[in-house]
Amino acid sequence: MKKELGIHPYAFPMPVLMISTYGEDGKVDVMNMAWGGICAENMVALNIDEDHKTAKNIKARGAFTLSVADIPHIEAADFFGIATGNKMEDKFERSGLHAVKSQKVDAPVVEEFPLTLECKVVECQQTVYGFRVLGEIVGVLAEEDVLDSKGKVDPTRLNAFVFDQFQSGYYAIGEKVGQAWNTGAKLMK
Repeated sequence: MKKELGIHPYAFPMPVLMISTYGEDGKVDVMNMAWGGICAENMVALNIDEDHKTAKNIKARGAFTLSVADIPHIEAADFFGIATGNKMEDKFERSGLHAVKSQKVDAPVVEEFPLTLECKVVECQQTVYGFRVLGEIVGVLAEEDVLDSKGKVDPTRLNAFVFDQFQSGYYAIGEKVGQAWNTGAKLMK
């Protein structure tokens, strides 16, 4: 029997996304967020509070990178969700991570994260539901050690983790349990 839980954002899994931008002073800012993801083949959507430093940076620079954090860097990734760039000027430096400038957009690429989408802002939307950023993916960077023999990202090598909205935990992912567009094919008959 199902029990009514009320209205909650209970979707699982939620991605742990690292949004990286440059501030007005050229400093790297990274924000941990779960309220976003792929919204079209070459587009991402981010739903963030407009008062975040990241939102201000995105509006000013018209670009950001979106990285998948990995378990070896979970401490820094979580820190990016705890600390605010509006109050902590050395937020990125405290993490001990390193960044280089993207070659495709005016945003930093965090060197330690294994997968990064380089995005240019297509539209910033003000809605009754909040501030939304639509970004076009103009490049994807991946560490060679997360690629398979065909040059595609192997999720089991990413060491990625997801956020759970139920108990605010992080969970490792990676075990393959089926093949999309094949596992259910026998039901088509």
